[in-house]
Amino acid sequence: MTASTDIKTTPNGVGASPGRPDGIVKVRGEFAYSSDLWHEDMLWGATLRSPHPYARIVSIDIAQALAVQGVYAVLTHDDVPGVNRYGLEHADQPVLADEVVRYQGEPVAIVAADHPETARRALKRIAVTYEVLEPVTDSEAAVAGEGARLHAGGNVVRHVKIRRGSGFEADVVVSGVYEVGMQDQAFLGPESGLAVPDTEGGVDLYVATQWLHVDQQQIVAALGLPVEKVRLTLGGVGGAFGGREDLSMQVHACLLALHTGKPVKMVYNREESFYGHVHRHPAKMYYEHGADRDGKLVYVKARLFLDGGAYASSTGAVVANAATLGVGPYNVDSVSVDCWGTYTNNPPCGAMRGFGAVQAGFAYESQMDKLAAACGLDPVEVRLRNAMTEGSLMPTGQVVDSAAPVAELLELVRAKPMPAANDGSDLRLLPGGVSNTTHGEGVVRGVGYAVGIKNVCFSEGFDDYSTARVRLMVAGGEPAATVHTAACEVGQGLVTVMQQIVRTELGIEQVTILPMDTSIGNGGSTSASRQTYVTGGAVQAACLAVRDRLFKHAAARFDMSGASLAGGKIVTQHGVVADVAEVVGSEVFDETVEWRHRPTQAVDPEFGQGNAHVQYAFAAHRAVVDVDTELGLVKVVALDCAQDVGKSMNPQAVLGQIQGGSAQGLGLAVMEEIQIADGKIRNPSFTDYLIPTVLDMPPMSIDVLERADPHAPYGLRGVGEPPTISSTPAIVAAIRAATGLALPRVPVRPEHLTGT
Repeated sequence: MTASTDIKTTPNGVGASPGRPDGIVKVRGEFAYSSDLWHEDMLWGATLRSPHPYARIVSIDIAQALAVQGVYAVLTHDDVPGVNRYGLEHADQPVLADEVVRYQGEPVAIVAADHPETARRALKRIAVTYEVLEPVTDSEAAVAGEGARLHAGGNVVRHVKIRRGSGFEADVVVSGVYEVGMQDQAFLGPESGLAVPDTEGGVDLYVATQWLHVDQQQIVAALGLPVEKVRLTLGGVGGAFGGREDLSMQVHACLLALHTGKPVKMVYNREESFYGHVHRHPAKMYYEHGADRDGKLVYVKARLFLDGGAYASSTGAVVANAATLGVGPYNVDSVSVDCWGTYTNNPPCGAMRGFGAVQAGFAYESQMDKLAAACGLDPVEVRLRNAMTEGSLMPTGQVVDSAAPVAELLELVRAKPMPAANDGSDLRLLPGGVSNTTHGEGVVRGVGYAVGIKNVCFSEGFDDYSTARVRLMVAGGEPAATVHTAACEVGQGLVTVMQQIVRTELGIEQVTILPMDTSIGNGGSTSASRQTYVTGGAVQAACLAVRDRLFKHAAARFDMSGASLAGGKIVTQHGVVADVAEVVGSEVFDETVEWRHRPTQAVDPEFGQGNAHVQYAFAAHRAVVDVDTELGLVKVVALDCAQDVGKSMNPQAVLGQIQGGSAQGLGLAVMEEIQIADGKIRNPSFTDYLIPTVLDMPPMSIDVLERADPHAPYGLRGVGEPPTISSTPAIVAAIRAATGLALPRVPVRPEHLTGT
């Protein structure tokens, strides 16, 4: 049976914007986040971290820490019962450091005590003797083989090459070197969880994460337990953006719980959170674009260096994204791209919204503006002349086989009305005006454009799937359904979309989303803009299986040919109407489906060719900025966006994703950077690491296109990441237009604008 096509007949189904089931309790402050978890006899866990970016561990003495009253356990690497290594792509990171520490903040020992302050006091009594070593802190130098060899395989995690075409001569050539700083996900809910041991040597972990089953796989390896002994349930998640894909406190809490026989809670403070999760890869990128005199691209050459920090995390996949998407949404016949991800002694880097495409997007869009200037063209015009369309070839040789409305998105943002000039009557609208630093002196305005491309779902042959269980029954005299998946709700609204899909496919209103846990099959990671696509596809498929069973059950009483479901009724083509509740009766229709999207393949190592990605998504931005050239302050006046989402599953949520992604792009453009000196974080707090507030975000005019992807459920495209990619270069382009400065690095700081 096929999916419903007339989705408008379901008021709270696909295409509507029903209230979120977790919305009211979150607004009231009543939602239970994982840091709120509590057990009456629980202990508190704490972590001792290395103060050095690179050092050899000479000795660890825990005797004085164990002597502290109220301390139940002090554990080191010797106490890890299984494999003392974990990792998303490579198991290269110690659960607790042994022999050497490779970054500042690496966990060395853990403590469980009856009070968090007792645990912290015990940490101070652990005596660790280090032999400090010279850190490797430069990614490009790491590729060249300079400095210490940090891992057995060398300091290159992955090198991706893309080669296509042979025409590397052109009439107009522009080049540049671009840098992107280390950005933090800056989620508000810190890393936290509660591990509860059972009476049979197993443990239940309640945790804020993005991927329950991969956490479970890494935990069982470290604990040396069979998978059925370690059960994970999703705790309330206060934001993620990629920073919860890797383990943080998960194994530590379980180790302490199993060692003490008591529940153990761990909650990081803000400073510890900066050390305890991965960040966006800083990048240095060399680009050369060649074009004819009309601005039509002939070739692109690029060399990108991404700093992965001390451990691999997802660096290999980030490198692949940066390389395969490194030319942008443009047609170009000849491409030569090299992208390296490296080990250094800087903080580990991994997944963050945009996942490699953000770094490349800043570089290639800066290049397109240079090309426009060199050809005497408008910045939008040069992009229109090179814009991809459906049927275009990616640098990997993959055909873009669904809508690619790049030109339409650019035209939409270009056509938007310009914001009115600021006459200085409202100081709050000027750069720094809230602080009364200016009355408009030295303030100039600039306009900039950018467009970006992002893959959706996992790539390069990864077995990317999700599992969903849907049950249809009668509850309280009404038809009702439950949905069970392991797909993590991290604030993006997946719980709402799953309800909408069930309402659409089963024609009922009452839908309950069960807690996400590992008692059901893998739901995959909440990343890569994939959950609505893959878990949504699984829920839809499970609903269709339930509906088939329901119709077969009803066929004993009715002629079900051409039957449909709506409003809790079964309607046949002969006009027979029956209540779903009456037909279901005491039966329970229960179906579990494991759903996959179409396959991908790894790019070949020599030329980087292959169908690497499932789907491509596009967004464009126009930024208008006011710049105080004397103080080096920037006010983003407007940040307008157009994005193709395939199908707007929940229009209100779509707008929220575009606004949120744009805000993170604004942060990277003008304020957000973890500042590293000799491998050490200089600003591990929200006092010194700045993120945009409501005063920094301008009004946004947003156009949402719905150009259906025929290969995707409901024709949808992933929404969350594309606006992060194009917002940053659009803002920087506007600052360049206002100041005439080159600005090859983000974030743009005041000293970059004033020269001081």
